[in-house]
Amino acid sequence: MALLTRIKGPRDLDRLSPEQLDQLAEEIRTFLVDEVSKTGGHLGPNLGVVELTIALHRVFESPKDKVLWDTGHQSYVHKLLTGRQDFTRLKMKGGLSGYPARAESDHDVIENSHASTVLGWADGLAKANEVLGKDDAVVAVIGDGALTGGMAWEALNNIAVAKDRPLVIVVNDNERSYAPTIGGLANHLATLRTTDGYERFLARGKEFLERTPVVGRPLYETLHGAKKGLKDFIAPQGMFEDLGLKYVGPIDGHDIEALESALQRAKRFGGPVIVHCLTEKGRGYQPALADEADRFHAVGKIHPDTGLPIASSGVDWTSVFGEEMVKLGKEREDIVAITAAMLQPVGLDKFAKAFPHRVYDVGIAEQHGAVSAAGLATGGLHPVFAVYATFLNRAFDQVLMDVALHKCGVTFVLDRAGVTGTDGASHNGMWDMSILQVVPTLRIAAPRDADQVRAQLREAVQVEDAPTVVRFSKGAVGPAVKAVGRAGGMDVLRRPTTDVDRPDVLLVSIGALAPMCLEIAELLDAQGISSTVVDPRWVKPVDAAMAPLAEQHRVVVTVEDNSRAGGVGSAVAQALRDADVDVPLRDFGIPPVFLDHASRKEVLAEIGLTAPDIARQVTGLVAKIDGRLEREVTAKAAVRD
Repeated sequence: MALLTRIKGPRDLDRLSPEQLDQLAEEIRTFLVDEVSKTGGHLGPNLGVVELTIALHRVFESPKDKVLWDTGHQSYVHKLLTGRQDFTRLKMKGGLSGYPARAESDHDVIENSHASTVLGWADGLAKANEVLGKDDAVVAVIGDGALTGGMAWEALNNIAVAKDRPLVIVVNDNERSYAPTIGGLANHLATLRTTDGYERFLARGKEFLERTPVVGRPLYETLHGAKKGLKDFIAPQGMFEDLGLKYVGPIDGHDIEALESALQRAKRFGGPVIVHCLTEKGRGYQPALADEADRFHAVGKIHPDTGLPIASSGVDWTSVFGEEMVKLGKEREDIVAITAAMLQPVGLDKFAKAFPHRVYDVGIAEQHGAVSAAGLATGGLHPVFAVYATFLNRAFDQVLMDVALHKCGVTFVLDRAGVTGTDGASHNGMWDMSILQVVPTLRIAAPRDADQVRAQLREAVQVEDAPTVVRFSKGAVGPAVKAVGRAGGMDVLRRPTTDVDRPDVLLVSIGALAPMCLEIAELLDAQGISSTVVDPRWVKPVDAAMAPLAEQHRVVVTVEDNSRAGGVGSAVAQALRDADVDVPLRDFGIPPVFLDHASRKEVLAEIGLTAPDIARQVTGLVAKIDGRLEREVTAKAAVRD
């Protein structure tokens, strides 16, 4: 790592020769494989942008010039070149974020790790430069996968209006987002990718003209900037130029000299320019290149030589869902599946293999996916749209106005619900049970274990006149939590250990937190506080049996892996008020703050969502109620005396 350790900032790159730059690229790839294999992280995308990132930082002067990364999972090389080379705690508490982070460096402008937003940011920054008279360059790096998102095209439509407002758009085209990129845009880029006649024509012309004295080089530059007519004759990039955007490319994304030349031309142009770069995801690491599924898009801890996982974490929630979907597909021909460019991460790969004509990858376009699902339902099918919980936020209006309003039987399966931890603020699925509370007729299931994932998914797809949601956590699924009884549609997980007329606490356990709630009950029992633990299973609407059951207890406590603001606790409290049940209620959940990256266990501890913390507070609440009752009894006795 002789060269990499000497890079303290982007300007250190200026002193390197072309040969040294190539050496640096190889050192960076070696570093990434060695370090990310120890911690886990986004490996494949970063291996693919090494030369591109070097070229960007040689041509542009960050942080004065603003280099913006869409999604941001491909920013590891950017971090290395801007002085952040301690990857020992990548994505861990106190270590580097897996995405750009303003708190880490002035070189990180935006922290977006939801795709397709960077062009909107770039448009706004370029407009601000224009109003304030700044000459800072604005560079937006966006992948071909992110270009499938509607927001990207909304931004392009606005960017193209200002012909003299400088803005450089770098399309990192590796034919993939997680999986191979699909759709009309992907087909267009593939045409550009495979039509190399223009570049070969220029290469031969350059070789001839540079041997021509005096006029050779200027003539080549003129030819390279030729008008659309000649270029369209050889390569069909007209779609971009028809939008009013200057197009440069395709460029070999692993040729630093070619990249710098293209970026310099774009920088000088003085208007919006697209620089189309062809890169190879996972470049330089054979295990990644051999991974047809996603080229090691994101990995856990792996052996650096083989790419094999170091340890298995056991059966996870996602695979349980995926296996049950295959069973449902065999039983019902009307079941179809939708994914937003994440077939494998959400567990639909097995369904796709079994039923290739019944799965639809809409690209990074959650809004379109939700509306398309409404159309599929109206056409007589039952679509299951599997998506990360945090990404459903992007399609809220469509869930409300297209699916629910039209009484469409669509099942949304929300993976990575609740605290996910290491991916940071943008990836915690902590808002779904709050924002979806306001959608009329929508029903939400929160399974507590693998058995309930299977059962509640089956219950959800039986609903044909309203949207249903099944949400579950990230990572390994724990052992089954058996019910000891029923109360309405709710499972009773634990009854008081002593025979009392009115138990102290009704503990309402939401989803994967059932083991924690049973532990809380044990801790309360040790303090002489009796409790009943129930799992509502379906948390929206609130079960009709909740109010009468709550009335039989002195205190109601809800525990959820979701924001406290407007979450299940709030819904239960409202249901009790509506039923005139005047029982104190305390809701435990995630505070309305953005949570820093750390392990799930560390995040839960930081926000007080652990069994000891909750048991301590509930004990204090019960003691407070006992004290108040004792004072009331004493006061009444004094009055009688």
